[in-house]
Parts: sequence; structure tokens; C-alpha cells
Amino acid sequence: MSKPPLPPEADALLSRPNPCVMATLRSDGTPVSTATWYVWKDGRVLINLDEGRIRLKHLRRDPRVTLTVLAGDDWYTHVTLIGRVTEMYDDEDLADIDLLARHYTGKPYPDRVRPRVSAWIEVDRWHGWGSMKDSDQAGG
Repeated sequence: MSKPPLPPEADALLSRPNPCVMATLRSDGTPVSTATWYVWKDGRVLINLDEGRIRLKHLRRDPRVTLTVLAGDDWYTHVTLIGRVTEMYDDEDLADIDLLARHYTGKPYPDRVRPRVSAWIEVDRWHGWGSMKDSDQAGG
């Protein structure tokens, strides 16, 4: 696996509103994954979670996380980011969830009632596959 920074083509892929799967760890160490929205900005990842979601509890207990971003037009091509949440805060004015919703749908987030929490993920390592295969992998 490679260390950041990511090459320009991976940066370009991550900048688009692609499908993304996030994995967190339960208290017993079992991984659990779920689809999520994300925004890639300056080599970090912004995610936003409903206050009542169990994955938020997972991240508060153990900040380690993995995100796999699939190229929207070729799911064989993907980039996996391995890192940790380094900043978490209440999204009181819903600006961050609106940013994510506009990135994916072009509209503000419709649920204005439930509290939201924003989290920034720092990338420690990454690897790519398909057209994003990085050169640090065996056989690369």
C-alpha cells in the first residue's frame, strides 16, 4: 500500500461523487460496512452521520476507518483509503450535510430535523485497482 499524497488521477477520481463504502469496527473488532457519501478535499475526506447511527458510535470508540471509492463508470477501478477520524463536530447549521447532498444530488439535504455530526478522515495509506492500480503493489 502507498502513502499519501495520491497521484493526480486518483485525486480526480476521488473528487467526483462516486459510490463509496465505509468500514468501521464494532466493539468486538468485527468490521461492518455501509454505503456513504463523502467529499474529498485537500487530501482528506469529509463524511457526515446522523446522530443516531451506530457507525457514529463505532467511530467515537475507535477512529480507524476504511473507505473504498468505486469509479462510477467502471467499478473494477477503485481507490481504498485507510485512515482515521481526526476531527469530529456537530453539524449544527447542516452546512456539511448540505455540501455532501449537493455534491451527490445537486440539492440541499431534505431532512432538516435530525442532528448531524461531521467527521474528517486523514488518510494514512491507500491502494488502487483497475486503472488506479498503484505501483507499490506486488506485480504492479
